[in-house]
Amino acid sequence: MKQVFLQYRPFFVFLLRFFVLYAVLTIGYGLYLNQFDEARLELDGFTRMVAKQSKSLLEVLGKEAKVEPSAIEPCMNLIYEGKFVARIIEGCNAVSVMILFAAFVFAFSAKWLKTVGYIVTGCFIIHALNVIRIALLAIALYHYPESEHLLHGVVFPLFIYAVVFVLWVLWLQKFSGYAKHAKKK
Repeated sequence: MKQVFLQYRPFFVFLLRFFVLYAVLTIGYGLYLNQFDEARLELDGFTRMVAKQSKSLLEVLGKEAKVEPSAIEPCMNLIYEGKFVARIIEGCNAVSVMILFAAFVFAFSAKWLKTVGYIVTGCFIIHALNVIRIALLAIALYHYPESEHLLHGVVFPLFIYAVVFVLWVLWLQKFSGYAKHAKKK
């Protein structure tokens, strides 16, 4: 058993680092969310910020947009060109995607400063692209409401996960300590 552990030590270290940070960040985010009372329709501040930034992006694009708190559930209603097109809930803020991204990068971390810098930069990119995703989804749902399942359930999640995948590959090939170690062999 010791021989197996020694042989696959890098894999076990990766798993341990990944799951530890993933658990810490997920628990921390859960504690943050527990501050808000869903029964009173309270929505977390990060989700409200994402909704407002999506609205602002639509306005920059010259479109009429408005977000308002829902009267029946904890979310923000997105009104585009005078028509309700979407509700922005906690799951739309991409925090869970950022947590997954950060845990993976950390699991393959190199120097602390480089790792933290890449995680912060990557999360900023994910956040910005998520706001763009919501704005584009609003426009698409306005024009093609019959395609909601395809747009919301397939196309736009694929977009955000593809970006995360590219960021992971870039980290592994260009910045992580593993990339330099593999080149030496």
